[in-house]
Amino acid sequence: MKISVFVDGANVFYMQKDELKWWINFEKLLRWIENRTGGEIIDAYYYVGEENPPDTRQQGFLTALADIGYSIITKELKIIVLDDGREIRKANLDIEIVLDMFNTIENYDMAILVSGDGDFERPLRLLRARGKRFMVMSTKRFIARELREVSGMHFVDFEDIRGEVQKET
Repeated sequence: MKISVFVDGANVFYMQKDELKWWINFEKLLRWIENRTGGEIIDAYYYVGEENPPDTRQQGFLTALADIGYSIITKELKIIVLDDGREIRKANLDIEIVLDMFNTIENYDMAILVSGDGDFERPLRLLRARGKRFMVMSTKRFIARELREVSGMHFVDFEDIRGEVQKET
């Protein structure tokens, strides 16, 4: 079975920081996926917003991911100024993830989505209708209800596999 992995970088960053309170080792994650599914990862994509100029710490992380085998897809962060003057940085790569899922659909048998974003509910339903298998990886406290409902038994909670994918500190 051929597998493609799609990681929603911003969603996963905040899941780790705000909910899990521990960090994922993304190399261990790929090995865990192969062991769990019995398949072969043919592509792994990591989607993330990027500062301009790039943040050196983030750039080091992205270089390490590329060395592991992830294809890095970036989009420049936009700065949105709220009415009260506060700034929010946002890149929203959901459409890029969905486009890549469907533009590469002939290359894989199973898609692994690492995200808790409810916007992916409809694309996963469409993948299922096209005969593709999928798995969603997030955590129970961070996954949107719609995404949790569509994933059913194909949901993996990072809390359940912490010992196998946690980054050593």
